Amino acid sequence: MLKDLFRPKQKYVTIRQREDDNGITFPEQLEKKELPDGLWIKCNQCNQMIYHKDLEKNLKVCPKCQYHFRIGAWERIEYLVDPGTFHELFANISSCDPLGFPEYQDKLNKFKKATGLNEGVVTGTAQLEGIPLAIGVMDFGFVGGSMGSALGERLVRLFEYAYNEDLPVITFAASGGARMQEGILSLMQMAATCQAVNRLAEKAILFISVLTDPTTGGVFASFASQGDINIAEPGALIGFAGARVIQQTTRQTLPPGFQRSEFLLEHGIIDLIVNRKELRSTLARLLRFHQRRKREIS
Repeated sequence: MLKDLFRPKQKYVTIRQREDDNGITFPEQLEKKELPDGLWIKCNQCNQMIYHKDLEKNLKVCPKCQYHFRIGAWERIEYLVDPGTFHELFANISSCDPLGFPEYQDKLNKFKKATGLNEGVVTGTAQLEGIPLAIGVMDFGFVGGSMGSALGERLVRLFEYAYNEDLPVITFAASGGARMQEGILSLMQMAATCQAVNRLAEKAILFISVLTDPTTGGVFASFASQGDINIAEPGALIGFAGARVIQQTTRQTLPPGFQRSEFLLEHGIIDLIVNRKELRSTLARLLRFHQRRKREIS
């Protein structure tokens, strides 16, 4: 039909972002569905226009430059574990406002509505290529993945559950750090999660920590860097303080990319960099190897 030639072209989505003092980017407006049907998205790294269904098939990895888009907790669980095997634990533990911080409860309600989550981590049990495990997946979309008292409590209980059930643990970190609206109650989770991780070593229970973009602040300085094996996705921002803060404090020129996963691998902070498309098979291989070694030792 002639009228089809003059049909208006569909517009693509441009997601404007802002950057905080630590160099972490946040979406200006959260929407539950980031890539509506029939639209395109622009790669943040190479500017390639990608049809969103093709991007989803490629696990939200740019087919041209391999840039890894951030994904939500439930998306990652769906990609990773065997279908129908995930069982959520500790879903009743959710954020509150222990200090009566101004506007904090309103922000929590906003993020709960925008993400469909009631906390910034989803915890539970599942199977990966038939291997039972405990898993905790953080979601940066919920208050920037910040670790408050409820998030920390979920992780501590997950580690304790794995200890009691003798299950290997995999966590996925995605965080801007501690949730300062909860003050010291938030910072206490650094010690609590580290102590819970240390208990796993008593029974030689494997803990694999996967660091995604970004993993910073108190989350990186606690459980996320304490894995028996620390894995990162390509190009992930990883570190304690932001580049601007470090440079202003030290008054020194920092090497380019010093907080990206490639630099950290080169300097021994992490053990592996694994593309998202290869992560499932890599984790399964590590779990099987640990199972064999544990049987040989026992």
